[in-house]
Amino acid sequence: MSMIAAFYGGKSILITGATGFLGKVLMEKLFRTSPDLKVIYILMRPKAGQTLQQRVFQILNSKLFEKVKEVCPNVHEKIRAIYADLNHSDFAISKEDMQELLSCTNIVFHCAATVRFDDPLRRAVQLNVTATQQLLLMASQMPKLEAFIHISTAFSNCNLKHIDEVIYPCPVEPKKIIQSMEWLDDSIIDEITPKLIGDRPNTYTYTKALGEMVVQQESGNLNIAIIRPSIVGATWQEPFPGWVDNLNGPSGLIIAAGKGFLRAIKATPMAVADVIPVDTVVNLTLAVGWYTAVHRPKSTLVYHCTSGNFNPCNWGKMGIQVLATFEKIPFERAFRRPYADFTSNNFMTQYWNAVSHRAPAIIYDFYLRLTGRKPRMTKLMNRLLKTLSLLEYFINRSWEWSTYNTEMLMSELSPEDQRVFNFDVRQLNWLEYIENYVLGIKKYLLKEDMAGIPEAKQHLKRLRNIHYLFNTALLLIAWRLLIARSQMARNVWFFIVSFCYKLLSYFRASSTLKV
Repeated sequence: MSMIAAFYGGKSILITGATGFLGKVLMEKLFRTSPDLKVIYILMRPKAGQTLQQRVFQILNSKLFEKVKEVCPNVHEKIRAIYADLNHSDFAISKEDMQELLSCTNIVFHCAATVRFDDPLRRAVQLNVTATQQLLLMASQMPKLEAFIHISTAFSNCNLKHIDEVIYPCPVEPKKIIQSMEWLDDSIIDEITPKLIGDRPNTYTYTKALGEMVVQQESGNLNIAIIRPSIVGATWQEPFPGWVDNLNGPSGLIIAAGKGFLRAIKATPMAVADVIPVDTVVNLTLAVGWYTAVHRPKSTLVYHCTSGNFNPCNWGKMGIQVLATFEKIPFERAFRRPYADFTSNNFMTQYWNAVSHRAPAIIYDFYLRLTGRKPRMTKLMNRLLKTLSLLEYFINRSWEWSTYNTEMLMSELSPEDQRVFNFDVRQLNWLEYIENYVLGIKKYLLKEDMAGIPEAKQHLKRLRNIHYLFNTALLLIAWRLLIARSQMARNVWFFIVSFCYKLLSYFRASSTLKV
């Protein structure tokens, strides 16, 4: 019997960010392994004309929750959706709902955050820092609370090369940052943002670091732990391999390369691609929740959930494996041959990359205009290139994360818990994982019909031939223009033609003599 699964039985659990990628997988695992839990409270808002109940129904009706419905048929009765807005004080929760949350909650999993790298500092502070502060204030008023688990990021201290499982101080106190956001104009905030974030690459990593400081400073007597996952990717094993529902992490890059929009990226081939499967993060999160509540550590423990220390895979290797998968599992409706060079990091490659990305997009948009349709490819390509520029910092560097607490927790688990809540990434086969990742993107994210793979392969072959023909024609035109302008180029060209002719004549003479 799993001690962790038994622990969550009968518990009332509050999850923020439950409608996000990690939050959904966390809910699924809780219901599947502890179907006798009492209730899961999720904070959410109406969206796209849907009520809270309609949004919950949509989540439960997805492929992700198919196994849950078998072991917990009344799962819809165990989700309590509460209206909340993290942009407002007290999250705009009604008095009745707030009273229920305060009096009943046993465990809090704080997963909510903005993960956009280019969010304005005001918004990033509100969602990643102020909201954490307000949730801690709520938690301090929960008499039945046993553990508060805060999900941060392994990149909160990416300005360091080696990162320990400790909370690092920021130059400016979080309270001062929060207060300044209340009265400063947007223009002033934008002006001082680079000075505040310092050597961090964006507002996301900076505000996640501030959020950790808030947890440390305002935890009081709460049992708190912090989990720092790296780049969260598709599921590895549970509830089935390859499930993904968003464009974050490697997913957007895989789609762009698979569809043929992405030709090359500026990356350091030997830099570690520290991707971690989402179900691995969830398993560690639930194990940490159990350990924090049962063993009540004297201080706030930080757990790194990364793959680089245990089972590293660099960007060059990952790129090769992704491309090998494309050959077996091509994407439908590709713009041109799926190909991406994950090992490029020089000026000429960057120059050619910009040309090869934008030129076909401009041509395609011109074709759309001629056919009376709205041009969209150039806009899409500009968005893609912007995303690549935001990711550039992370795909050209490697970090070292200590994992003492994570390894300690693994040793504390029973053999059954190590099996049911497996977060040992050393068992991960990268080639198999990436193939399932690509398949998952096609099936669950793009909703492509897997029966169409043979036809897509033929389409891919045709596009490849067109690509080679286009490159050959381009090379010949460039060479012809060069010959017309340079005597040296003409001399080289005549020498090559003469040499090839003589070589051909030699082989013909040799074959005649043999006969």
